[in-house]
Amino acid sequence: MSATVEDLSQARLSHRLDARQAEVLDAGALAFLADLHERFDARRRALLAARRERQARFDAGELPDFLPGTRAIREMDWRVAPIPAALQDRRVEITGPVDRKMIINALNSGANVFMADFEDSTAPTFANLVDGQLNLRDAVAGTIDYRAVDGRAYAVGADPAVLVVRPRGWHLPERHVEVRGKAMSGALFDFGVFAYHNAVALHARDRGPYFYLPKMESHREAALWNDVMDHAEAVLGLPQGAMKATVLIETLPAVFEMDEILHALRTRVAGLNCGRWDYIFSYLKTLRAHRDRVLPERGQVLMTVPFLRHYSELLIRTCHRRGAFAMGGMAAQIPINHDAAANAAAFAKVRADKLREVTAGHDGTWVAHPALVAVAREVFDAHMPMPNQLQVTRDDVVADRDTLLAPSPGTITRAGFDGNIEICLRYLAAWIDGQGCVPIHHLMEDAATAEISRAQLWQWLHRADDGVSTPLAFDDGAPIDFAAFDASLATARALLAATAMPGQARVSEAATLLARLTRADALADFLTLEAYEYLCDRP
Repeated sequence: MSATVEDLSQARLSHRLDARQAEVLDAGALAFLADLHERFDARRRALLAARRERQARFDAGELPDFLPGTRAIREMDWRVAPIPAALQDRRVEITGPVDRKMIINALNSGANVFMADFEDSTAPTFANLVDGQLNLRDAVAGTIDYRAVDGRAYAVGADPAVLVVRPRGWHLPERHVEVRGKAMSGALFDFGVFAYHNAVALHARDRGPYFYLPKMESHREAALWNDVMDHAEAVLGLPQGAMKATVLIETLPAVFEMDEILHALRTRVAGLNCGRWDYIFSYLKTLRAHRDRVLPERGQVLMTVPFLRHYSELLIRTCHRRGAFAMGGMAAQIPINHDAAANAAAFAKVRADKLREVTAGHDGTWVAHPALVAVAREVFDAHMPMPNQLQVTRDDVVADRDTLLAPSPGTITRAGFDGNIEICLRYLAAWIDGQGCVPIHHLMEDAATAEISRAQLWQWLHRADDGVSTPLAFDDGAPIDFAAFDASLATARALLAATAMPGQARVSEAATLLARLTRADALADFLTLEAYEYLCDRP
């Protein structure tokens, strides 16, 4: 270890720890976190500044494109390092937050992989984060169990899913831990605590440690993750490349740098994933000033529209050329137990989506609920009898800048407009109350889907109110304006304040925040950054 808590005078916690929490935030872990911060945080901040500078160019009219300076990386023949046996078959992956019961159920779900999520499906209260680390430590040690209030006991079975952990993105702070007076990076905190306690044990069993890396916008951000992992391996006594990473391609700028991202992580990368919901949000955010690229309502922006289809197919071609896996996107449906016909229709949508993925060449897919594991597996087993599809090269795919940025035709209905407001209110109220994953109308909504809803509201209203462009209108011809927004928000606020739901007591705060974000002159970069100050455990 290159530093100690004492000689760095850092790692100040804003919360008092109970005895269990102190087990994962002991002096050794805090020193490890402080070392990561001192070595890498300045570089992280510089990369975030580079994001802002690039977005300013997009706002001024520039469009994302492939980088001329890295053409050689895209055109050269090279492949990533061999992928471990534990990750060779990833046909069904389940994702979810890091609460104890969820971890056990996900590990027992029959999925090949469980992605334990500190990011979009976890509200970053101190208790959620630290208890989540305790739960994962116990899962790795094989000692995790849970007893519900009704007396039901939960334990992990004999053949659990492979554990992969998703830390938060580079943009998110961890205010509960300061180093030399500055909040830590949430990404370094989540990664550091998990790696410090579990990396050696997982490596000894040929089970990692494995990570999903979210929200990156450039290969330089991937290179930072590679250097963080290189350093962590050296400190923890692991061989270089022991830590493996799968990267979510969920931002529009990143799709133009997929070869470069794989190259930056080539000694440890296992694949790329189509993070479809965040990708739609990123399309909205990146092209927010481009009046010709306003998207229709969310329900019409399916993976079959050109800009999404070309994105997923280019990801398959890029990954398989380099020997990496190409993972499909999330099925957010959850069972509708009280309505057999509606449940059958929802499962039929899942089957159709997974059939599209497996026939396109994806090596696996995501689901949000254990009941969907068997549905997804049935489709992939039928069309992918081998562990993966690296042999599917997709040389037929042509995806240039124009196809990746193609506008998506469609309409905006009043129901779609009102639905975005309702989703935002429900999700925000739950999030600031400490719950990051919320079932809404039989879909598992997380931060990514809430981001789509609020970004669409902002874009529709500001596109309609810019005084220059032809105003946007609903499909019935009525104008989309702030009068319509205010009326819909008031109706939804009153209804939800009287509805039993997660975060019911926080609906008023959620409505105030949504109104402020929607009326702001500039689209806020991230909903979770704006909502962080409302979080239920703020100091």
